[in-house]
Amino acid sequence: MEELRVVVRYVAESAQEVLPVFEEAVPGDLRPRAAVDAAWEFVNGARRTKLQRVTALDAHRAAKEAPTETTRLAARAAGDAAAAAYLHPIARATQVGHILRGAACAARVAELSAGDDPDVGEKHIEQARRRATPVLIDVLGRYPLAPTGRGRVTHLMSALDTSLRVSC
Repeated sequence: MEELRVVVRYVAESAQEVLPVFEEAVPGDLRPRAAVDAAWEFVNGARRTKLQRVTALDAHRAAKEAPTETTRLAARAAGDAAAAAYLHPIARATQVGHILRGAACAARVAELSAGDDPDVGEKHIEQARRRATPVLIDVLGRYPLAPTGRGRVTHLMSALDTSLRVSC
């Protein structure tokens, strides 16, 4: 459980960073905020409950309804923060997304906010790499490499995954 709290903290930090992007664009939709709050409750010692699952699903629904790419990514990061509490030990690449996609989404939001500047995203990925604790890197090492694809978020997540595995 303590390892899960480390993972959730890592994802929640990224989600917290970009949550204002969603809240400013869609002020009446509290679903991503609820997911981040549920993640922090778990990080701070609360039991893992249905709250994390429900708020994660709700935040992902908010992402699907979001009006822009930045708001979609911010809501998705929030959903991932709550969902990370239910990371499971089955070694699938999709589980890596629960660990690293929040940071990749935050990096992409930063890129888009800076006029789609990839250097900004790379800097955010480097900051996310430096935030990773040895426990997080150990947990990550139990899973296969991040899934690859053509999307920018997937590219950023893969770059973060590679840099974390090299740093250990």
